[in-house]
Amino acid sequence: MKRPVTVLICLTFFLLGSPLYAQAESVANSRIFTLDETLNILYPAGSNERKEFRWDPFFREGSITVGGHYGAFSTALATGESGFLMVDNRDVYPVSLPYTDSGELVFPEQFVNTARDAFSRSINEDSSHYRIAAIIIDPGHGGREPGAVSTHTINGKKTTIMEKDIVLKASKLLQEQLVKTYPDKRILMTRESDITCSLEERTVIANSVPIRKNEAIIYISIHANSSRDKNAKGFEVWHLKSDYRRTVLDESHFPDSPELHKIMNLLTEEAFITESIRIAESILDSLKTAMGKSMPSRGLKEEDWFVVRRSRMPAVLVELGFVSNKDDVVLMTTDAHLNKMVDAVYKGITDFVGAFERSGGFIASR
Repeated sequence: MKRPVTVLICLTFFLLGSPLYAQAESVANSRIFTLDETLNILYPAGSNERKEFRWDPFFREGSITVGGHYGAFSTALATGESGFLMVDNRDVYPVSLPYTDSGELVFPEQFVNTARDAFSRSINEDSSHYRIAAIIIDPGHGGREPGAVSTHTINGKKTTIMEKDIVLKASKLLQEQLVKTYPDKRILMTRESDITCSLEERTVIANSVPIRKNEAIIYISIHANSSRDKNAKGFEVWHLKSDYRRTVLDESHFPDSPELHKIMNLLTEEAFITESIRIAESILDSLKTAMGKSMPSRGLKEEDWFVVRRSRMPAVLVELGFVSNKDDVVLMTTDAHLNKMVDAVYKGITDFVGAFERSGGFIASR
């Protein structure tokens, strides 16, 4: 029988403000703990949380999850070896490594104390540490701007379909679901009725949302497509071009160091692009699962749409289907099918938010 192997992927990361302690303390004459003793120390007394610990003796790698925070470490061949404990793929702590003694994995006191303090710090910082604080939903067009318009004969009756109506209904359904799931987050709409809202106004709304340090916002613009080719159909998700560069950090925050602003802006923009791609992938994958038998996926696409390039946050644009295609229109104007589409977009967003917050804000590119 093949033994399951746990593989830990090494990721490149920046230690900007992360607690990297200079030197592990001496372990001479320190106490050694068994696995059970270690887990009892790391998990809060009276907690109902399931204890999650993994160790692969072949690769000599281990991991532990406490309070939703993930720690990874190597194990030593003998006592006295030093290494690192990485928490949430972000914070790195020098430690005396666990090692095997008489076939059992044991943990030096310094490792246990460091892990306990690291997890406690992460748990205590959860309320303000690397979380999505707001989700902006942007129903395209509205008011004097109907967006895509097409007339189809449905059930023997000619009906004029406007993009602005479809996307507003879908956006309201999406907002309702997100509000129920995230009562602690601000779920905002750029428009909540059939009003004219300029592209500039939409980005001003998004960029004006106040957030605290280590909080983030994501921007989801909802649209419906159109084409001269009446056979064109399906959903697609857009993100900003990977090589497009924008200013996402206010220069006034770096009055004495324009060079630092340039560096930090570049790093932040790279993170936003990576996160935008991951949001787009997550939504597209969810739409494929939900709608793949009803309408085709047109895939991920890149473009510097105004609302995407002018929003200073991770942003994507979702095209639900083609107003110019009768089959897509029937799906988008039927409550059951529209709900299914919205459920898929909702799942894509929540999957991303969960991954973002579990990782402490660290989203790796694929």
